[in-house]
Amino acid sequence: MNTFTKLVLGAMGRLRPEPALGASVRRIVLPAPRHEGGMGLLEALELRGSSREFSRTPLTMQMLSDLLWAADGVNRQGSGRTAPSALGAQELQVYVTLPQGAYRYLAHDHALELTSASDVRRITGYQDFVEEAPLDLVYVADHSRMALVPVTQRESFAHVAAGAVAQNVYLFCAAQGLSTVLRAWIDREAIAQALGLPMSHSVLLSQTVGHPKT
Repeated sequence: MNTFTKLVLGAMGRLRPEPALGASVRRIVLPAPRHEGGMGLLEALELRGSSREFSRTPLTMQMLSDLLWAADGVNRQGSGRTAPSALGAQELQVYVTLPQGAYRYLAHDHALELTSASDVRRITGYQDFVEEAPLDLVYVADHSRMALVPVTQRESFAHVAAGAVAQNVYLFCAAQGLSTVLRAWIDREAIAQALGLPMSHSVLLSQTVGHPKT
């Protein structure tokens, strides 16, 4: 589906996901993430960048595991994560949209929990390439976890957390030879509906990840 068609459907409130491709299992237990390998931080910063061309080749389960741990995984005892969160609220939730369904990343279990048995990738952005890449990440703020943050600052705090996670993804992709791009031009209402989000949650950003197109 091209960008113009998505814009028209979005304006009509009719932008919808497609049927899942493959079995939508209720829970995916990810393999243990690798904490070694890749390249040095300065090298990754040198290569960090956005790309809008993706191969349809899916990521291996190990690569997906490593990606999600790098994004916002548990990296020390307690609730410590690879990305910061103001006041330790951990309000940011990472959703993974795959051909076989949309899943919420459970950092402490290092597992994926099914939230939609549909292919939600097509509505995570207006750009054409979102349907070609093997996965799109969606960053969602759970405002119910931000009781200690003033109401007027919750949205900005959540966006800062999403930015930190997105940069982790950028650096991981640079180190692993993957392509990625962060996107704010999205239909947040359509995404929230497709993911079945409650009113206390808000969609912030989405980020496409995949192998570079050769």
